[in-house]
Amino acid sequence: MPGMLLRSSYHYVWAVSLTFWVLSSSMTRASDPLPATVEAVDYAKHVRPFFAEYCFECHSDAKQKADVNLETYSSAPEMYQQRRFWSAVRDMLENREMPPSKKVQPSEADRKMIVRFVDHGLEKFNCDGETDPGRVTIRRLNRSEYRNTLRDLLGVTVDAAAELPLDEVGYGFDNIGDVLSLSPMLFEKYLGATGRVVAEAIVTDETELIPRFPLSGPALKSLSGENVRQEDEQLWGFWREGEAVAEHNLPIRGEYEFRIEAYGDQAGPEAPKLSVRVDGTEVRVFDVAAKENNPETYRFKMALDKGSRKLTFAYLNNYNSSGNANPLLNGDRNLFVKSAELVGPLDGPPPPPPLSHQRIIPRKPAPGEEAAFSRELLARFATRAFRRPVSADVTERLGRLADMARADGHSFESGIQIGVAATLVSPQFLFRWELDPGESEPGEPRVLDGYELASRLSYFLWSSMPDEELFQLAAENRLHKPAVLEAQVRRMMRDPKASALVENFAGQWLQVRNFESTPDPERFPTFDEELRRAMKSETKHFFESIMSEDRNILEFLDADYTFVNERLARHYGISGVQGEEFRRVSLTPELQRGGILGQASILTLTSNPGRTSPVSRGKWILEQLLGAPPPPPPPGVPLLEEGKGVDFAASLRKRTEQHRENPDCATCHDKMDPLGFAFERFDAIGAWREKDGEFDIDPSGRMPDGRRFDGPGELKAILKGDDRFVRTLSGKLLTYALGRGLEYYDKCAVDAIVEQLKQNDNRFSALVLGVINSRPFQMRTTSRDQS
Repeated sequence: MPGMLLRSSYHYVWAVSLTFWVLSSSMTRASDPLPATVEAVDYAKHVRPFFAEYCFECHSDAKQKADVNLETYSSAPEMYQQRRFWSAVRDMLENREMPPSKKVQPSEADRKMIVRFVDHGLEKFNCDGETDPGRVTIRRLNRSEYRNTLRDLLGVTVDAAAELPLDEVGYGFDNIGDVLSLSPMLFEKYLGATGRVVAEAIVTDETELIPRFPLSGPALKSLSGENVRQEDEQLWGFWREGEAVAEHNLPIRGEYEFRIEAYGDQAGPEAPKLSVRVDGTEVRVFDVAAKENNPETYRFKMALDKGSRKLTFAYLNNYNSSGNANPLLNGDRNLFVKSAELVGPLDGPPPPPPLSHQRIIPRKPAPGEEAAFSRELLARFATRAFRRPVSADVTERLGRLADMARADGHSFESGIQIGVAATLVSPQFLFRWELDPGESEPGEPRVLDGYELASRLSYFLWSSMPDEELFQLAAENRLHKPAVLEAQVRRMMRDPKASALVENFAGQWLQVRNFESTPDPERFPTFDEELRRAMKSETKHFFESIMSEDRNILEFLDADYTFVNERLARHYGISGVQGEEFRRVSLTPELQRGGILGQASILTLTSNPGRTSPVSRGKWILEQLLGAPPPPPPPGVPLLEEGKGVDFAASLRKRTEQHRENPDCATCHDKMDPLGFAFERFDAIGAWREKDGEFDIDPSGRMPDGRRFDGPGELKAILKGDDRFVRTLSGKLLTYALGRGLEYYDKCAVDAIVEQLKQNDNRFSALVLGVINSRPFQMRTTSRDQS
């Protein structure tokens, strides 16, 4: 953007606001009259003088408010390459937001002609030819993708991503390549996570497979009240003589081993005595001479019959003395069982390894087959982990790691475990690679190969790796066929793993994934964690229903149904709903709850802790639904609660209107505030109210183009008829699917998605298929740096 420095995309709108703010009534037009046709308008002869008259006082070589200098445009700019900026100019002129009403205005003819000129410039980009599909930065798997990929690759239950830091966010999502880097500290986290995952996935010692029955922690039940009680997660304290029992159903008769880690508070002439009983019969007594700083494990083996067995620990010899002449005989003797388990049967065949182990090592190698078999297994695993076939060189390097482990005396399984760990810390696993062929021309578009397309599909819809069916179609080079691709998309959308699209796309688009608002408990005593969970669940169920039932996406704005449980129904004043389970309920127009804008999750997260915030609600609508984020406030502008000249005894609406009298605030607040005030009958936790304290509520407002509305219903009707919602949702889903921000040339893809929606009754499947069939999704521009 020559000659223009913008710190962020928000400066586009802010720049235009300031561009038209200061106008001088003493200035006279120095340009020729504008022609009657847009084709005859010349930038240097007509448009630049228009800007000079209204803009250069604040945005010229001499002065650049908000880092904007319009004087640098001495000739007609390529407006389509700066779409956000010039669209903002156009909208503000057309909606008469600029110049402000108190300033000298251009004639209506001039205003309309400049609008048409900008429109003409924005439309110059030709979508008929081959457009640039763009290129996605190589990017790391984010936390959700990492967790899900390990789940589907290994079948493990451990949450390997739990200790990873939160991912950075770009363009509203945490899967954007430009912000997903890998620092040395983060790599150390991955090393630790890998160690835990492979230890659970692969069994290296068959004795680890022998069943273990817990005899401490919550497995024990006290038979002696508070004299014998659980002290922490595993530890049990025996403070007086007493018993605790665990009951287990043993699968077969065999030899079992008791392992009891215990210690005592030593006092008196003897150690604490621990009795072990089976079905009421004492089978062993231990003198527990160990102390807390050095507990001891007491073991013994015995044959046990199959079936339900009662296994009891008893403390036999409590002692407490303080008046003995011999100080060695004073003290309080107590017994502690730190941990305990029953292991067995020891004399039977070991159980089969877990499915995660069998998935990687389906059988034991024959003698002499270890080297070849390890390479076969690791090549198969690495192909799935890297999401594409691996070279013979990679297979050999992984195989050598397994060879080295066996040469050091470790088991075959240990060698495979080391090879799997090496695979999971490889950049080819941790990053999503799209490698350009060596013979490709730099900067030229190319079609993704089958494996790349399979990965884009699976990480878009599942936030995880491709499954076997996608891998097979990629290997057969059939995934690009339109009928095959559509069938796969519909299959994937029916899969339970598609819930990731609800959690990760909808959760971030609607901003409910990290909904942690904490309303003032004194003003809103009915709000609690149970209600917060119910609010989030409603929004997730609602999005999922539109997705799974392939409904019209305009129902996001208004619908005659929602999902509630008893807690949320009570909050909404809906009768006849009982229990914690969510169920679909019909909504009457009087409730005004239809669509996401009437849901308590959205209404609460866009409120302040102690009151509603029409500003935040309006800003949320502009950003998330209309794709028109307002700029950040200029430095030094006070909050509503701090503003000078604000009557704090007045209603919130009146105070907000007084705040808007500040010229620095009016431009943006004139757009945001009316949208937010439409929902003022919902309080800060989304409950219906008739008054705001002692004040009547006025939910009416006016759109920038002059259309008026009164309350949520009329505003939602206006929004449903505004093409910007469909375009915004299309753009946001395309951004999420690609993992990059959209560029000016992506307009063609968004246009095609919007057209696809129009032809298919705005069905959710048309939105998803429109994204997947788009040129940016199925192609990429090769890297210009081929070194």
